[in-house]
Amino acid sequence: IMQATLIQLWQHEPVIAVHAASATLALLLGSFILLRRKGTFGHRSWGWAWVVLMGTAAGTSAFVTSALPNLYGVSPIHALTALVLFGLPRAIWHVRHGRVQAHRGWMRGMFIGGCVVAGLFTLMPDRMLGKLLWQQGASLLT
Repeated sequence: IMQATLIQLWQHEPVIAVHAASATLALLLGSFILLRRKGTFGHRSWGWAWVVLMGTAAGTSAFVTSALPNLYGVSPIHALTALVLFGLPRAIWHVRHGRVQAHRGWMRGMFIGGCVVAGLFTLMPDRMLGKLLWQQGASLLT
């Protein structure tokens, strides 16, 4: 049932599909990057992939309406969109100017805010993916 629901969702809401896929991949890749040695060619390569995924997730999130209280479709979670869209170029600027600590701070902040915190909001019972998770999970237990 859950698989059919997700396929139907992605057919009717492609922006949500792109957002969900890029956000999920950014969470996984970001976790991988944080565990690896920094400053290497691999770190830079994987880092650019993460920047593209985060930019895509943030850009598409602007078009995802929220079940949270909102004003004209903008909810408090959209503050994370602004953080990421401002933070990505800022973090790149910092590392290109040798400010590694500032770069690290921005990247970690975006990972925690843009991936972890936003992901937790996504799993709230009144949100679309939260409903799928909690309703399907409850039906599996009964």
